[in-house]
Amino acid sequence: MALQGPIPISFELLFPHGCYVVGEVSAAKDFDAKRDTQAKDKVTGLPVWQVPVMDADPSLKAAQKTVTVKILAEVQPVVPPSLPGVPLAPAEFEGLEVKPYVHQATGRLAYSISARVMRAPRSGTAGKSSAAAKDAA
Repeated sequence: MALQGPIPISFELLFPHGCYVVGEVSAAKDFDAKRDTQAKDKVTGLPVWQVPVMDADPSLKAAQKTVTVKILAEVQPVVPPSLPGVPLAPAEFEGLEVKPYVHQATGRLAYSISARVMRAPRSGTAGKSSAAAKDAA
């Protein structure tokens, strides 16, 4: 099979309606370590950060809307500014990869999402994100 490891994916394909940061960026824990340490990416060696985001797809059920995106970066990423009058911060991610795995508790297929960069949406997509955020609020 040609696919080995993480699957590269574009932001537009993963979040066609955009996404919004709904929490703080925090260090991802290394659950394999004996001490409370930050996880490091096994391939790049970069520290792993995590941020909860809400998918703006209106067809998703409430339980499916919030996902965690892991960001591989030397320094802690900064959440983009929120929209005026709305407590949501639209974000876009670059260098996205999806890693399928079997969830141990449920036995179902699940996905881990990682990125290299988190930033404010480009001006061409900001209008679409702004309208969706007002609808979500």
